[in-house]
Amino acid sequence: MPLLSRIGTPEMPKIDQDLLNRVAGIARRAGERILTVYETDFDVETKGDQSPVTEADRLAEALITEAIINEIGTDAPIVGEEAAEANGLRQPDSPDFWLVDPLDGTKEFIKRNGEFTVNIALIDHGRPVLGVVHLPVLGETFMAAQGLGAFKAVGDDAPVPIAAREAPPQGLTAVVSRSHGAEEADAFLTRYKVAERIGAGSSLKFCRVAEGAADIYPRFGRTMEWDTAAGQAVVDCAGGRVLTTDGAPLSYGKDGLDNPHFIVVGKGIGLDG
Repeated sequence: MPLLSRIGTPEMPKIDQDLLNRVAGIARRAGERILTVYETDFDVETKGDQSPVTEADRLAEALITEAIINEIGTDAPIVGEEAAEANGLRQPDSPDFWLVDPLDGTKEFIKRNGEFTVNIALIDHGRPVLGVVHLPVLGETFMAAQGLGAFKAVGDDAPVPIAAREAPPQGLTAVVSRSHGAEEADAFLTRYKVAERIGAGSSLKFCRVAEGAADIYPRFGRTMEWDTAAGQAVVDCAGGRVLTTDGAPLSYGKDGLDNPHFIVVGKGIGLDG
């Protein structure tokens, strides 16, 4: 069934400014919950895939899941990182579903550098059509929805539109991970004229491309769908693209929920340099 004919059904909520604002509010409340742990001497556990997890991850996911069910009130399934990993990485049983990463960048959280995010996205038939990325420490909220555009709010200020930029004549600004190996990314970037490299953690890298602070972000390490969906929604709505290495848009609802390698690019930037 086409997207427009499903908007407003129990499975697919009506995508409008009110929904986007409500999801952003949920993300901010989850951020407040995370900060109650961030300010303590918290414990760090190791999951089966050797990635770290804290009580903040679980508390934030519980808050987001409950809020989507009780405040948004859709029948679309909710795929949250912690619950999905605990119950098995299964393909969602609906083409419309929520993807939640309650604390993206747990390594940044542990380092206390402030570059961790709360990610909430709505998926429609493989495409992220709404996304919110909130940075609790920095007080930045990136929010976007199909048909509305992409926005950034700082603190209590009203959201302002953002847009990815075209390639600057002096060369690209590449954003790279602070916590993951970059050898393949470095090799990929040799095909471009790169004037500057900046580091960032979590899905903040997507947002820096979306707001025109960077032009390209190549990712060749392992990621899961909840790591990327909200950031991709922001990039897409800002005029950028998130592409696999063969040039196809990164899609969602895959068996196992693993992502292939991908590249985030600003306006008019291709994969061939």
